[in-house]
Amino acid sequence: MTAATPPAASLDALARLLHGRRTAVLAGAGISTESGIPDYRGPTTRHVERRPVQYDDFVRDAEARRRYWARATRGWARVADARPNDGHRALARLEAAGAVSGVVTQNVDGLHRRAGSRRVVELHGTLADVACLACGHLWPRADVQAQAEARNPGWLDAALPGGAAAPDGDAELEAAAVARFEPPACPSCGGALKPDVVFFGESVPKPRVATARAIVSDADALLVVGSSLTVYSGYRFVRQAEAEGTPVAIVTLGQTRGHRHAAVALDARLGDVLPALADALCGGVAETSPPDTATPPSGNGGNGAG
Repeated sequence: MTAATPPAASLDALARLLHGRRTAVLAGAGISTESGIPDYRGPTTRHVERRPVQYDDFVRDAEARRRYWARATRGWARVADARPNDGHRALARLEAAGAVSGVVTQNVDGLHRRAGSRRVVELHGTLADVACLACGHLWPRADVQAQAEARNPGWLDAALPGGAAAPDGDAELEAAAVARFEPPACPSCGGALKPDVVFFGESVPKPRVATARAIVSDADALLVVGSSLTVYSGYRFVRQAEAEGTPVAIVTLGQTRGHRHAAVALDARLGDVLPALADALCGGVAETSPPDTATPPSGNGGNGAG
């Protein structure tokens, strides 16, 4: 539908729309806030000024890399300790029951896979790996964190006061703390390291976009959860669904760029709505997702914004 504001919707309306349809899910940062990871454009964060590092700056400027890695090293613990929440687990349950055909996530935290979702496209990459810009070798984020701490003995403890959490696993830091930080380097060649995620100003790899488009095309409905759809890399799939005649449903807190394309839209907490939706659509199908016993992701935040 093309109305500027879709009619007021309820869980029943959402369940009726998705019942009997294989649903593709587009997930944004809002689904991970209940796991303690801040977002960029939620109801309480959309007016907060953020200065995420730009791709070109990171590649060309050693000081931009120093700033990034200082903030990332400080903020890593919050991401490493995060666990899937009820919303993640509900999507995994819906996939196990055949109601969800795949998840396209704008997040880089790995929580969908750890909750048990199996067909997942991580549009903006994953926190689990760090790449060398010189030789291309991939390193586990845990190894890079250990190297950063070894290169900066005592720095992490000294930088703790006032380090407010920011999206993508980084943290706000004063310039003096950044200036004292020595960034990690590739253990193989000594080159500059970059988390294996898509930064602002960087393009999503075309094969990854193609896979995500196929998930949307193969589905009978598109469910958007926790995304403002401000960034085109996610919004494109709503436009694709509309062009293909596939109904769109949105569950998030607040308005989004995609509301005018939605048949049903709920302004609601995902931890409440998604488990109830799973109950409604799965009937007697028990939850089959494995417990979250996997090792926490070993990467750090990129700039995958919802």
